[in-house]
Amino acid sequence: MRLIAMLLCSAALSAVAPVAAAAEKEAEVEALTVWGRGLDLVGVARSGSEGVVGYQDLQNRPLLRVGELLENVPGLIATQHSGTGKANQYFLRGFNLDHGTDLSAAIDGAPINMRTHAHGQGYLDLNFIIPELVEKIAYRKGPYAADVGDFSTAGSVALTTYDALPESFMQVTLGEFGYARALGAGSFAAAGGDLLLGVDVNASNGPWLLDEDLRRVSAMAKYSADVGAGRLRIAASGYSADWTATDQAPLRAVESGLIPRNGYIDPDLGGRSRRWSLTASYDSEAWQATGYLIGSDFRLTSNFTYLLEDPDAGDQFQQRERRTVVGGALVRNWRTDWAGLSAFVRVGAEARYDDIGAIGLYRSVAGQATAPVRADAVEEYSLGAFVDAELRLTEALRATVGLRGDAYGYDVRAGLPANSGDGSDGILSPKFSFAWRAAEPLEVYANYGRSFHSNDVRGAAIQVDPVSGEPAARVDLLAKAEGAELGARFSRGELNLSLVGFWLDLDSELVFVGDAGGTEPNAASRRFGMEFAGFWRPLDALTLDLSAAYTHARLRGAPVGEDRIPQSVGAVVGAGAVWQVTDALKTAVRVRHLGPAPLVEDGSVFSESTTLVSLGAYYTVGRVQLGLDVFNLFDARDADITYFYESRLPGEATGVEDIHFHPVEPRQVRASLRINF
Repeated sequence: MRLIAMLLCSAALSAVAPVAAAAEKEAEVEALTVWGRGLDLVGVARSGSEGVVGYQDLQNRPLLRVGELLENVPGLIATQHSGTGKANQYFLRGFNLDHGTDLSAAIDGAPINMRTHAHGQGYLDLNFIIPELVEKIAYRKGPYAADVGDFSTAGSVALTTYDALPESFMQVTLGEFGYARALGAGSFAAAGGDLLLGVDVNASNGPWLLDEDLRRVSAMAKYSADVGAGRLRIAASGYSADWTATDQAPLRAVESGLIPRNGYIDPDLGGRSRRWSLTASYDSEAWQATGYLIGSDFRLTSNFTYLLEDPDAGDQFQQRERRTVVGGALVRNWRTDWAGLSAFVRVGAEARYDDIGAIGLYRSVAGQATAPVRADAVEEYSLGAFVDAELRLTEALRATVGLRGDAYGYDVRAGLPANSGDGSDGILSPKFSFAWRAAEPLEVYANYGRSFHSNDVRGAAIQVDPVSGEPAARVDLLAKAEGAELGARFSRGELNLSLVGFWLDLDSELVFVGDAGGTEPNAASRRFGMEFAGFWRPLDALTLDLSAAYTHARLRGAPVGEDRIPQSVGAVVGAGAVWQVTDALKTAVRVRHLGPAPLVEDGSVFSESTTLVSLGAYYTVGRVQLGLDVFNLFDARDADITYFYESRLPGEATGVEDIHFHPVEPRQVRASLRINF
């Protein structure tokens, strides 16, 4: 509590400084009051499935966990099967993205996905982000954008933080299950620019029989100023989290009364995560440049099968890694005439180097590592370049042609020398888009593109299974994806609608393997489906939004009847309403539905659907705001995520195939006090 008090005092001192000169910032503050989903993208967007959320979309919204920021993207759901400090699972377009394997994310131009990660390829942990400092989220679905490469098969999201907050503030939030949060953030003029500071301290026991004992701290400092013809931004952030985890539990343990729904099998699970970063960027009309330096330290202890492999010591294992990432990108863009046609051309290049000084998988007992299964060091690097040109063929017709090239290389220094090695691979990804303005408020789109996700380079170098000693099959370093989309967007006044149909092929599907506690490459896959997104502001005081998606997903080449993709959710629905009841009182309600999904390839076992409703009410008097959030309003007893695999409990003679699930958090209330300056 002393630390929280110190941070709040610091925030208060920062808040008394002016945000900036009011006259200079009045237009900018006014712009920040718009609804991102209300922006008219007809004549601007290149597909029917891309968009922007931000500004008012992100204000006064019930948010149970940081990962739910991405639920602002239509058709995307964030869930959790372990402790709060661990990255979320994401569902989009029939993918269980297993933390981000086919979903690319960046913040202020720096990548968030981690390649060759100890826990899972493309590991996408958003927990270091302070949600209140995010100004907007731009999203694109499908492999149609030339400026994004790895992990962008299902889509990509770009988060942008504020240069200067509309108002400095400090906030305290208290809730059930030992939840406490203190947040202070402020902006003020400094050295001819804007300086933003934010500190977020969070503690929680969680609604579990075993206290989660979460302790999390995030901090950010960002300086921005106009330099020459552009804007310079320099930011630093730091993050630390420790937690005890209640992982998914077997259904039979709950039904037999061995444990309650919020109970646990292994009391010694949990993790530790550390992250720091330095980023710099420069944006002008002609140039965009970004550089970043990121460091992280990660440890996670898990046990999914309990006593299946080792009835005496148990199957607990620990994943660890320590890495440094350095990279950057440079983009040049200009307008020109090409063969008599007006064109907007972009040319860019990027580079990234991951120095993973230690990455390993260990057997563990009571949370302490005992023996290494794998203990390696890895260097991985990539170079990418792209060009795209948007041509205005007629007043109503636009065409975009793009090409991206990526080259990857790696050097694995394995604890088992036979699994050491180096190698490289490359890929070309063409992109094509057409946009036809059929009528003033209506635009129709056609898109085609190729993309890819990289695989764990340890799998590309492996020769011997470290457990059995048998020869092991290697995986391709890069897995190609190919997709197409037809869509339409309608925008008139305060009504924005979009509808798309998509198809997507992936050369190698990553699926969860319970006894390994991770994913492994599987057969190729095919998905096709439809998505709808709508935003309507029928009254100045009322905004409504609705998104719905359906995906048909199958493994290619597998026998009919055995071609289901485990965890490929077919139907996703998200909806919300914000009502400005009076000048002082605003209310918000959010609904999200995750449909059933096959849990095994033959479709004999399915998960059940999950539907959650959350409610928020926010009352403002002068510079003081009181907030009340109610999560899981109707106290649904659904599952956050469900798997099907074999495990063995104490007293069982052999392993048992069973549903394993992590329940949604029960109804809970959080109250907040916010003071603006």
